[in-house]
Amino acid sequence: MEFNEKLQQLRKEKSMTQEQLAEELYVSRTAISKWESGKGYPNIDSLKSISKLFSISIDNLLSGEELISLAVDENRTNIKKSFSLIYGVLDLMALAFLFLPLFGQPDGDGIRVVNLFAFKDASSITRAIYFILPISMAILGIVELTIQYFSNEKWLNASKVISILLQAFTILVFINTRQPYATSLVFMFFMIKIVLLIKGNRIK
Repeated sequence: MEFNEKLQQLRKEKSMTQEQLAEELYVSRTAISKWESGKGYPNIDSLKSISKLFSISIDNLLSGEELISLAVDENRTNIKKSFSLIYGVLDLMALAFLFLPLFGQPDGDGIRVVNLFAFKDASSITRAIYFILPISMAILGIVELTIQYFSNEKWLNASKVISILLQAFTILVFINTRQPYATSLVFMFFMIKIVLLIKGNRIK
């Protein structure tokens, strides 16, 4: 008997509806319906809750193949979550652009490297853009880290695309305004994200 059939049988033996089981396991009714139709498996925490609720071991709930499949899926999910977490942290680290000495400012015959608060050799529009870009990236980073709690893959993927586009635009701005140090740092973040995106797409 497969897991989906066992779950249906256990639920019916306790005269529980899908809604009641969902409440007991702190998941949605849609999740229960998905599990019982054989379209997916619960995560480890939900499996432990099912095991405790129905007083049955996880080994009896799942066959060997199902356990392996669940472990693989759980591992893939954890890796993707880690990648998304790195995205958020990298974007949040953009606040460092406000404080690190990354911007070249003419000083006599040479160039002095200063942070954004001390940077004066630019138009007010350029300085405003320099402030807006890292702040925007940091806000996006907060959004990305917040989305982690909702486990919404569609939102996570959308935020990754926005993050990459924003950093690509930032690189172009810094190149155009001849800021090599800031450009190098943003480009490093950008390449890390591209590598994570490629690796993440390979995990199916």
